[in-house]
Amino acid sequence: MRSTRRRCRGCRLSWPGGERASMSKNDGSGRQVSATSVDDTTATILHIDMDAFFASVELLEHPELRGTPVIVGGTAGRGVVTSATYEARRFGVRSAMPMSQALRLCPKATVLPSHYERYSHFSRRVMDIFRDMTPLVEPLSIDEAFLDVAGARRLFGSPATIAETIRARVLSDTGLTCSVGAASAKFVAKMASTRAKPDGLLVVPAEATLDFLHPLPVGALWGVGRTTQEALERRGLRLIGDLAATPPEVLSKVLGDAAGAKLHALAWGIDARRVSTHRPEKSMGHENTFGADVTDPERVRRELLGQADRVAVRLRKAGYTARTVSLKLRYADFTTITRSRTLGEPTDLARRIYEEVRDIYDGVRRPSDRIRLVGVRAEHLVDASGNQLSLWDPDEDWREAERAVDAASMRFGRGVVKPASLMSRPKPVGTDEVDTGPRR
Repeated sequence: MRSTRRRCRGCRLSWPGGERASMSKNDGSGRQVSATSVDDTTATILHIDMDAFFASVELLEHPELRGTPVIVGGTAGRGVVTSATYEARRFGVRSAMPMSQALRLCPKATVLPSHYERYSHFSRRVMDIFRDMTPLVEPLSIDEAFLDVAGARRLFGSPATIAETIRARVLSDTGLTCSVGAASAKFVAKMASTRAKPDGLLVVPAEATLDFLHPLPVGALWGVGRTTQEALERRGLRLIGDLAATPPEVLSKVLGDAAGAKLHALAWGIDARRVSTHRPEKSMGHENTFGADVTDPERVRRELLGQADRVAVRLRKAGYTARTVSLKLRYADFTTITRSRTLGEPTDLARRIYEEVRDIYDGVRRPSDRIRLVGVRAEHLVDASGNQLSLWDPDEDWREAERAVDAASMRFGRGVVKPASLMSRPKPVGTDEVDTGPRR
């Protein structure tokens, strides 16, 4: 199983067994692309991922920085990295890393602020290009999507041809590059796009799936996090091929029945999921990293109120209510806790969300706490149109008030009306405020 070298037919490069760094670092050092002669007839699922998307969008405004290390994110106080160019990633810079650490790793990098409205604009343009080729598009996030191109072959050619057409259109229409993995299974296509970065195409025909998978580290499998990877490696299971050769019942003892069976199937290239154009939102939330540790509980409560208001507005705009609300706290020593509470009735009201997370916070608060980050999340979302209000609605007054605020915001702009306790809220200085949803 642990052959020292394998080759995927149609792939220009061979890869050594156990080449862990190239799959996990995501800095382009292990890049592979397909030969033009590859048989792509069975590789009808594409995974398309924009290359260093946020950083690449910023470089459209700063072309003089191309080819240099660039980091996007907050610079003041406890700013974090939002994105980085491949030149910066090769120094070890990663998203979600504290900016101070990133600059120690790459002191010559140029730091640019984030502009989320630009990213949303280019995301819409890119997704429109995808949908021009096939209606079967499943967005995974703002910068990646699965496409099923089986039905598009008669109009646009083979899967590889379609992929190259999309890549060319994205570049010509937006100035951005993307990488594409093509395979017969979704998770293999996603792994192939990672391998093709940056600006590449890697096709994995169905018959070459195991040759592609088995030499790769177990950490490359979708769903294998650091803890699972360490548990597998402690038992000598370092490659996906090792996982495939291990009986499912043995894996179940290590990982549990469900996870053991799932990973064993993936190790054999089995993934029955199809591309779905409808992906219901599971949760949405906001979190904020303070510029300095916060010890005042009233400031934490004000932050919770502001985040609850934002989450509620997004719920109402999306037509959802939440069955569960959760609070996230990160302390000065980076210890992080998450506590959730299931509601008696689903809600989309800021007041109800705030009351619940405030109660959770008050229940875990200690006088010695130094809070670094706080977050509010609405979970287990359901379609608001299906909710039946009771004859006596205790939230009726608040419901009318918040809907009035929504109407005022649509007419005059967001923030024109807000809770009185937030009117004197200082503008965050040296903080990173993050929209952490929706999660799917």
